[in-house]
Amino acid sequence: MKLLCLFLAAATVVQARDIHLQQVVGGVSGSGTTTRYWDCCKPSCAWKENVETASPVASCAADGVTTVDPSTRSGCDSDGSSYTCNNQQPWVVNSTFAFGFAAASFTGGADNSQCCICVQLSFLSTITEKTLVVQVTNTGADLGSNHFDIQLPGGGVGYFTTGCSSQWNCPANGWGSQYGGITSDSECSELPEVLQPGCHFRFNWFQNADNPNVNFQQVVCPSELTSITGCA
Repeated sequence: MKLLCLFLAAATVVQARDIHLQQVVGGVSGSGTTTRYWDCCKPSCAWKENVETASPVASCAADGVTTVDPSTRSGCDSDGSSYTCNNQQPWVVNSTFAFGFAAASFTGGADNSQCCICVQLSFLSTITEKTLVVQVTNTGADLGSNHFDIQLPGGGVGYFTTGCSSQWNCPANGWGSQYGGITSDSECSELPEVLQPGCHFRFNWFQNADNPNVNFQQVVCPSELTSITGCA
């Protein structure tokens, strides 16, 4: 397996099994909560005005592949055509380590202050031996303080009910329940084929853990994540 080794002055090494991450000294850290979602909407960190980097998070046309101009309105608006890109779903590195993406708030409510940072999530129940490193690509008014809404296809559309139906012509409230989504691995077959790997991730590697609490620590963003979003 390829080792991820990043070197940064004044940083501390944090080891997650055989994956080596670089802790950001003075970065965000603490304990928090998680939920899950996949609403298909353009991520809030895909707007230029919400990021402090040269490039915002990539957003895509309805095919989920073709990137669009950052000024394109969200597909969750009646006149919008920009959506979450298909490749912004989690994937397994090994049995105890995975990469993914999340909406997050550190202050409660819509919080774009930490757009594009990366955070190591260590779970406190159900999957305590596993580590998920996510890049923050989104936020939301309905999020609490230190709250990570993990992007899992089929995980529920949450507040925004029109994005997935607009993009994929699925039921009005997405696949399964509006909050929580589908309930079994077999139901992943209801999703578009390109989103099914991230759906299966939830029921396999993630063991269908139901919103486990976490300890979190900001880390230097691995290239595996930034090469997908374009935001570093």
